Amino acid sequence: MADSGVNPTAAALLGLLHEGPMTGGQLMAAAERRLAPYWSMTRSQVYRELPVLAERGLVRMGKPGPRSSQPYAITAAGKRTFSRWLAEEPGRDTIRNPIALRIAFGELHSASQLKNLQAAANEYHTEALAKVREQVKNAKKEGDAYDASALEFAVAYHKAALSWLKSAPVG
Repeated sequence: MADSGVNPTAAALLGLLHEGPMTGGQLMAAAERRLAPYWSMTRSQVYRELPVLAERGLVRMGKPGPRSSQPYAITAAGKRTFSRWLAEEPGRDTIRNPIALRIAFGELHSASQLKNLQAAANEYHTEALAKVREQVKNAKKEGDAYDASALEFAVAYHKAALSWLKSAPVG
């Protein structure tokens, strides 16, 4: 198995650049639109990775646009590296749920803190579930079975979180 030498954030940027040249801001918007329901990326990660990808010859910088925005395009080497990354073992999931972490220390919370925590989490997951269901519907309408499938993961995640919240000891 090939070692692409890129981290998942860099790989995600290379994958997004298959759609065409984009600035850092456009890449953030594309990541938010396409990946956010199941993969988080921060602006600082994007802007940290782009110069590294350029230095390695995986992307090339275009002519600066308005307000010094810098477009990036994937190179042939970037496409090869992305293909190698796709073929690698994905590794284990990393679960980092801030609500579960706080519930784990529930005995140190007040009853009202726990109830507020649960209510806020319920509200978040309910809204996120509705939003991602709409994204799945749109992906299916556009005939993008792969995007729809990845988004279905987010649907299942939010459903599971809501189910778990119903049984969490919060008061």
